[in-house]
Amino acid sequence: MASPEFYELVKKLRSRPPEENPPIERLRAGFEALSRQFPPPSNASFETIDAAGVPAEWVSVTKGKQLPVILYFHGGGYCIGSAKTHRDLVARMCIAAEARALSVDYRLAPENPFPAAVHDGVGAYRWLRSQGVPAKSIVVAGDSAGGGLALATLLSLKQSGDELPAAGICMSPVTDLAKEGESMRTKIHLDPMVQPKSSTAYAQRYIADGDIKAPLASPLYAELEGLPPLLVLVGTWEVLLDDSTRFAAKANAAGVPVDLEVWEEMIHIWPFFAAVLPEGRQAIERMAAFIKNHVASPN
Repeated sequence: MASPEFYELVKKLRSRPPEENPPIERLRAGFEALSRQFPPPSNASFETIDAAGVPAEWVSVTKGKQLPVILYFHGGGYCIGSAKTHRDLVARMCIAAEARALSVDYRLAPENPFPAAVHDGVGAYRWLRSQGVPAKSIVVAGDSAGGGLALATLLSLKQSGDELPAAGICMSPVTDLAKEGESMRTKIHLDPMVQPKSSTAYAQRYIADGDIKAPLASPLYAELEGLPPLLVLVGTWEVLLDDSTRFAAKANAAGVPVDLEVWEEMIHIWPFFAAVLPEGRQAIERMAAFIKNHVASPN
């Protein structure tokens, strides 16, 4: 059974008044307001940088700690969110994993539709490598659309013949912009975060006039052989549950080592709420253990 804090959070999320077709500016402002409720730890530092043309920020919590590096992609349907909105989550991951992170402010739709975000993900990774960071010391991670972008970045790097990162972590990833998973229908009454109509609207903004099943937009439809070990976390109360379960099954069939963890009753990107949610903190510890098991850290 979930914690009392979980049910209180779900109650609060469900109390938000629904709005029909809100403008993208209002959606962005709303997400920023939500994130301000969860300020990052006081010992975390943030340095804005230009990663070869890709805006990003270094997130550090341990002075002098250079490796491993978490290459992080924030969620927000490819349309909202930023490195800043995810500072608390990323800093907590850095603390737990004894790592630092490069959190990427990839270009957002609808102003910059697919494949702009994928190009930024690949560019940020190659910039890290150009700075002397070994591939074996990098883990690519993300939540929601950022989880999908982490997978797309891995797929694009594989296609290009780049040396791949040591591992990947996805929290509630978006892997199917076509929204064909059964959970898109069966979990509507449970999910307080994502609904099929709004999720489809985000997907349409991102894909614009492109193919909604393009492998780098919807990784579920990609050839997955050769990807590094993956950890996928998803909750049973998510309409996007099947985005994770179907992807993990296909990846396993392709020989990719995948740890799929389906957390009972958890909601979309619950680690984002770690400041108030015990299960969020537990998930971060699980991700940290995965990083320590898979990512080389010479220092």
